[in-house]
Amino acid sequence: MSTFNLNSDTSDIDIDFSKLLEKPRPLNMERLRSLEERSLTELSTSPPQLRNGDNAASRVQDRADCVVSPSVGFNTPRSLAGFESHPMVGEAWDALRRSMVYFRGQPVGTIAAVDNSEEKLNYDQVFVRDFVPSALAFLMNGEPDIVKNFLLKTLRLQSWEKKIDRFQLGEGVMPASFKVFHDPVRNYETLVADFGESAIGRVAPVDSGFWWIILLRAYTKSTGDSSLADMPECQKGIRLILSLCLSEGFDTFPTLLCADGCCMIDRRMGVYGYPIEIQALFFMSLRCALLLLKHEGESKEMVEQIVKRLHALSYHMRSYFWLDLKQLNDIYRYKTEEYSHTAVNKFNVIPDSLPEWVFDFMPPQGGFFIGNVSPARMDFRWFALGNCIAILSSLATPEQSTAIMDLIEARWEELVGEMPLKVCYPAIESHEWKIVTGCDPKNTRWSYHNGGSWPVLLWVLTAACIKTGRPQIARRAIEVAEARLHKDNWPEYYDGTVGRYVGKQARKCQTWSIAGYLVAKMMLEDPSHVGMVSLEEDKQMKPVMRRSNSWTC
Repeated sequence: MSTFNLNSDTSDIDIDFSKLLEKPRPLNMERLRSLEERSLTELSTSPPQLRNGDNAASRVQDRADCVVSPSVGFNTPRSLAGFESHPMVGEAWDALRRSMVYFRGQPVGTIAAVDNSEEKLNYDQVFVRDFVPSALAFLMNGEPDIVKNFLLKTLRLQSWEKKIDRFQLGEGVMPASFKVFHDPVRNYETLVADFGESAIGRVAPVDSGFWWIILLRAYTKSTGDSSLADMPECQKGIRLILSLCLSEGFDTFPTLLCADGCCMIDRRMGVYGYPIEIQALFFMSLRCALLLLKHEGESKEMVEQIVKRLHALSYHMRSYFWLDLKQLNDIYRYKTEEYSHTAVNKFNVIPDSLPEWVFDFMPPQGGFFIGNVSPARMDFRWFALGNCIAILSSLATPEQSTAIMDLIEARWEELVGEMPLKVCYPAIESHEWKIVTGCDPKNTRWSYHNGGSWPVLLWVLTAACIKTGRPQIARRAIEVAEARLHKDNWPEYYDGTVGRYVGKQARKCQTWSIAGYLVAKMMLEDPSHVGMVSLEEDKQMKPVMRRSNSWTC
């Protein structure tokens, strides 16, 4: 009962997601050991406790009268023995600290970019999705306080009444961003949040809530402190976020129906429907929520809903979103206008709609989760973030994860080129660009979201490479970035088919470009850091598909 021809009947597969409630197993990987290292085994088996004497606030300058911190050159992490740190690392830490935002004397986040040469627009705000790599960098450097403050402040903003043009948003919606407003007369600071009412296109950020849950789990995993997640306010926050996604309605799919502009690609780019980025983040946040929620009282019913949804979502994504050479050939030979439960082409995809580029792009060994699947429409584009998150969350099976890495290696020039990493591939051009983007001048071909190269994606690529046992891919990508990234002053994105040019409207000193690089470097130095953002495959989970050319079962 799959869209694709399967060699085995999968309708009765029993995926035991209840096993995910058990304590996570440590990642099995070789790594160098730091002096202050806490291994994955220790984090997984030791009782949660606060790390006394490791108060990050004591190492961060307390300035109540300043929103963005001054340049400082202290507390740069020590390199591990035998690992020669790149000169860029110290400069990157200085730049990251200059982006820090303070609210009433406490660090609460980092602004999007410290670029005074351009109009600020909303780049002087703290974005939820943008702060994630910054947060991971601080956690890896033993500075959890800024992350804790951020989680609590955004949680407080979630409780605010959210109205756009007289229409009230769902109670669980997290803000896209917030800004610290200083009243010089009263000498008083307040937070001003944006829930989508100021965004381009006026779209609420679906991904913010997912990133918040994922970051809360990363904080808990890194510090060993579960007291934050156990707070009634945090427990309620998780439930409110997921209640928006788990409510029953008219959907016949377990995936989330979304509008354009609801995620990292925050402008019209034809990702409306069921974009891979949102589905992968949804899956990962569900799994993180299982580890964070208490399994009794108010959360008991939601835990049951989560387990049921994970069953359906994993089956759906692995069956219908996965593409490799075998799948591509099956779709090429699809019949249309099929009816009833025996249909193979369940979404009535017309084979003539297959784009020509995908036949040359697909290597003999390799595969990926395509961008979107909905009735009579498949978006065959490659999206980097969705595929990397699929690996980290174990939405992808181990075989599928290997196939995604095979694809990246086989299509290195197209996906990495001269600056990692393509946010999507390929770019849309000409008449299609006019129709899909509405003639968006910022998303012209091979620019910005339309095939641009985004250095921030280094961290998710590196984490996925380490998890799949392919760190050499990440090391090669980081070396490519180091050749230009600092020299170009940390641009937001690059343009061109291979990422040769600094983006035509790219901000310089972009914080998540800086943080993404730092996180990637620290993960390679100490791969145990990957445990913050990686969830292991449930051993009881049986793969849905066993017939990919790239699999070695």
